[in-house]
Amino acid sequence: MGMFDRLKTVISSNINAIISKAEDPEKMLNQMIIDMNEQLIESKKAVAMAIADEKRLEREMMENKAKAQEWEKKAMLAVRANRDDLAKEALLRKQEFENYATQLAQQWEAQKQSVEKLKEALRQLQSKIEEANRKKNILIARAKRAEAQQRITQTMSSMAGNKSAFETFERMERKIEEVEAQAEATKELEDTTTGSSLEKQFAQLESSPQAADAMLEELKKKMLTEDAGRTNSQQE
Repeated sequence: MGMFDRLKTVISSNINAIISKAEDPEKMLNQMIIDMNEQLIESKKAVAMAIADEKRLEREMMENKAKAQEWEKKAMLAVRANRDDLAKEALLRKQEFENYATQLAQQWEAQKQSVEKLKEALRQLQSKIEEANRKKNILIARAKRAEAQQRITQTMSSMAGNKSAFETFERMERKIEEVEAQAEATKELEDTTTGSSLEKQFAQLESSPQAADAMLEELKKKMLTEDAGRTNSQQE
């Protein structure tokens, strides 16, 4: 089980602590998933080797059992042939293979149990990696949100501490309002002046014919008076 220790340590570490570090959380989390998968691949290779050892022990055990049965058949053949000496030799060889097969059976059983434990541990670790992979995007989103909030807070704090910037905005606002007021006053004055001039011109046009008529009537009266005076003088 020692080969899984490092992978367990990586998975069980406090991932949230990454967010508080200076490094890019997204890159770090992605790299952690890559490292986990690489270590998982190595662990699978180790488990595969353990399974191969189990199969080898099982195969050797079965081969020795088969050889023991072969020597037993040879012993029987020797007995039928009245060759007890050969039968004894055959039985001794049979016993050797049986003893070795028994030892292999014990080793195979122990290896088989160990492999089952390794398989279960591997399944658990793979499940943890899959869970970490699912949480990765959530953690990245949390990290980005926290970073954005931190930037906003820092910006607001900086602006709050920099009174000159707000004072400049207020001063510019007042200046713009003054310019707007001056522009409105100038326009109003221009409109007033233009209107007065037009009224005078129209008043002159309206009064000009009447004045001419009055002057003409006055001239005619004067001429009649003068003519009347000359006529009277001539008659006298």
